[in-house]
Amino acid sequence: MTDEELVVEFALRRLDNPDLELEEVAALVVRRLGPDRMLEFASQNLATRGELRAAVFPSAVEHVLRVVLTLRGRSD
Repeated sequence: MTDEELVVEFALRRLDNPDLELEEVAALVVRRLGPDRMLEFASQNLATRGELRAAVFPSAVEHVLRVVLTLRGRSD
């Protein structure tokens, strides 16, 4: 899944759930995309952070947030 596809998925979940915090929306995305994507996101997050181990679900959620916030840019 490309970063752009991930952002679109995030935006769709955000539109459906406007009252949720960004981390909660990211968790919805991870749950919706399933265990294979969760592992993919977690491994990408751990590689970015230079770590070898972490809990899979929170790490996957962190990756989704990192991608969304990075592509969103600065909020000056």
